[in-house]
Formats: sequence, C-alpha cells, structure tokens
Amino acid sequence: MIHVSRLTKFYGDYPAVQDVTFDVGAGQVVGFLGPNGAGKSTTMRILAGYLTATSGSATIAGHDVVWDSLEVRRRIGYMPESCPLYHEMRITEYLHFRAGIKGLYGAKRRQRIDYVLKRCWLEDVRRQIIGTLSKGYRQRVGLADALLAAPPVLILDEPTAGLDPTQIRSTRELIRELGREHTILLSTHILSEVEMTCDHAIIIHRGRVAAQGTLSELKDRASAGAGLVAAFDGQIDDTALASLEGVTAVQKESVDGIVRVRLKSDDVASLTPRLCNLAAAKGWKVREIRPERPTLEDLFVQITGRENA
Repeated sequence: MIHVSRLTKFYGDYPAVQDVTFDVGAGQVVGFLGPNGAGKSTTMRILAGYLTATSGSATIAGHDVVWDSLEVRRRIGYMPESCPLYHEMRITEYLHFRAGIKGLYGAKRRQRIDYVLKRCWLEDVRRQIIGTLSKGYRQRVGLADALLAAPPVLILDEPTAGLDPTQIRSTRELIRELGREHTILLSTHILSEVEMTCDHAIIIHRGRVAAQGTLSELKDRASAGAGLVAAFDGQIDDTALASLEGVTAVQKESVDGIVRVRLKSDDVASLTPRLCNLAAAKGWKVREIRPERPTLEDLFVQITGRENA
C-alpha cells in the first residue's frame, strides 16, 4: 500500500532523511519509531504531499506522491503532530468545511460527520468552539478530520502527543480498532505505544532506517544482548559461572547478603539447565533464575547507543 524507495530530503546542507526505504502492506499497522529529530515527521510530510523529496520516490496505493499527488491525497487521512485547526469555528462547522474540501456533500457528508464525531468521542462537545478545547480534544478533532473521507491509508504523526494518560489509553484503543479497517503508519518516539498498537515497526535514526520488521523479529534481533538473571543467598564462585558453556559475560552485585548475577549468552534456553545443575553441585541457595525478555527498548538502545557512542 505504501512503498518508499531511497527517499532523501536535504534542508540546505543538512540531510533530514537519507536513503529511507520501506514498505507498508495493506491492512498493516506500522509504527514509525525514532528519537526526536530522527526524520519521522519529514518522511510523513513527504508522503502526505506537504514536502517534496530531494531524491528518491514514494507511492501510495500505486500513485506517486509527487506526480499524482491529488490521487494520493484522496486515499490518505493525514494527522500532523500539531493539528492546524480553525480555532474560531465550532467542531461541527469545521468538519462540514473539511468534508466539502474532501468532496463529501449531502447525506453522505452528514453520515460521515456523525460517524467521526462518535468514533472520536466528540458527540458531547460537537457545538463547542475549537479554540476553547483542551489539547486532547483538539487532537481528537484532527483525527476526526483524517477519518472523514474513509481513506484506506491513515498517516498519524505523534497522535498522542500532549495527551494525559487517560486520553492516551483511549487513543491507543481507537488506533487498534481503526487498524481493522485501514492501513496505518503511526509515528512516535514512545516505545510502549508501538508495542500496544502496532504489528510491525520501522526504527529510524539520524535520517536512516536502522531496523524494520514484525515486532517479534525486532525483539529476536534485540535478544543478541539477552541473558539470564539469577539471585543467590551467600557467596558464589565467579570462576565457575564464567566457565559455564555458552556464557559470554558475567555481571555481579551483592546487596544485603544476596548475590545477583546477569549472565550474557547467545543461547539462553540451554544455559538455564546448566546453571541449575551448577547451583545444585555447588550447594548454592537459589532465590531466582529467569531469562531476560528482549524488548523494543533493548533494540532501540542498542541502535541509538551504538551510533551515539
């Protein structure tokens, strides 16, 4: 549905985006993940037709974002990070205005406005002036605007920015529901948001794609730095731990008579029984043995930490 090939954007001599390539299949909810300034918003503005790339290409539903921009805009709903709303208009007035721009008239316009007001929890404030709304409600109006024409593709740039925890939870639930009907590219720098709402993720750093794939694939990639965490009563033999087959590093700390160790290994599954056998042979009193579960955060830190070093 979305195809991006070697997309590059320069601001003067500064490369905001460099050789970005990725695909988003129909029906996927893809998290576009990266730290602030990584190039997320620039890429999404290019896809939405607000910016022109310096080089490379991008298509949405088979239409080029530069040479066939009107057809692209008919197929996307774009919600920028800071929604440019008319603050002097009431919510329903604004949505009527936006529906006309999108080619919706008569009964179809009324039907879609009623639908998005309900979908975005705006029915109770539909007559309120936008300028009097909180940041959370303005975000909802922006999302309602993106949904008006029932586009097959939604491009959402930081949809939960500035929201309180309750609003964030509600917005995440809505995005999961919308994923059943739309292809969604969701930009964020919040790792937990991607894990809760997306099935695929793209990590961008310093304007380049650093990793992409399903969440399970990315977590498997992060598992290269995984290991076992164990806790013992009393003293233990560091040399014996380091000599265990498969152990690549040992980290240890002692607190109030309890020794906690982290064993790094490329094969955590087979290391667990070997550690248990060693503890039994040495008579160590085991409090805990558990594998470290790799997360997107682990991979994110590996990527950004390595490149910032």
